[in-house]
Amino acid sequence: MSLEIVRTVADLRAHIGGWRGDGHSVGLVPTMGALHEGHLSLVRQSLDRAARTCVTLFVNPKQFGPNEDLAVYPREEAADAAKLETEGAHLLFAPGIEEMYPDGAATKVSVPGLGGILEGQSRPGFFDGVATVVAKLLIQAQPDIALFGEKDYQQLQVIKRMVADLNIPVHIEGGAIVREADGLALSSRNVYLSPEERAVAPTLNATIKAVAERFAAGEDAAALSAWAVDQLLEAGFGPVDYVTVRDAASLEPLTRHDGTPSRVLAAAKLGRTRLIDNVAV
Repeated sequence: MSLEIVRTVADLRAHIGGWRGDGHSVGLVPTMGALHEGHLSLVRQSLDRAARTCVTLFVNPKQFGPNEDLAVYPREEAADAAKLETEGAHLLFAPGIEEMYPDGAATKVSVPGLGGILEGQSRPGFFDGVATVVAKLLIQAQPDIALFGEKDYQQLQVIKRMVADLNIPVHIEGGAIVREADGLALSSRNVYLSPEERAVAPTLNATIKAVAERFAAGEDAAALSAWAVDQLLEAGFGPVDYVTVRDAASLEPLTRHDGTPSRVLAAAKLGRTRLIDNVAV
């Protein structure tokens, strides 16, 4: 089957309704485009798990702050569609802003607690925008499974909480972070890095890996976070929004390793590019 592109909710539902009528299961991969190997790994995961895969491409204005990069965020629909065609995805839903947010649209979805810490604190309103658009996409497409990358680890936990709270009948799956050979997590925003910054960028992953190893060995989380911030500032990052060790599910802060599944999460700017990353302990 060749990739088809639809731009309205009505056409999206018509295609998915046809699949359902034929007895096919449906996987959904929401994206903001500028697709890289991390996104494509989620598409392959969906193709393995469901008979039909729909990818969405929508640069969601609701999750960008007033001083963020909405205007310059990479938009490469033709290239993205070619990549999806090669992978064997079945449908691309690429709506315009007016389709997703018609005149008068006022409802938003908020996930207090999980959505108010870390990224939610550094980027006020960010997770309201994420939760709102993801809720809309899940309702519009009604997939059996939806896949999100673990690079945006807090986002994955927020979406899982929202789906559970709202009883949305979909299984949310995470996909492993895809990295460059030097450890840098793939991101559409990596294109903003200068060659000099690109050489420094892997320090973020190396630093949080060291935090994870030392935390597992019994060191104090607060002391490790302070050490990591110093390492990043010395390497040329700044400001550093956070380096923190958290419970893997609740994202509550941890002090000492006690066997609880945990995650080291970090966010820092390098030049004009804000990088995030995380590793499991």
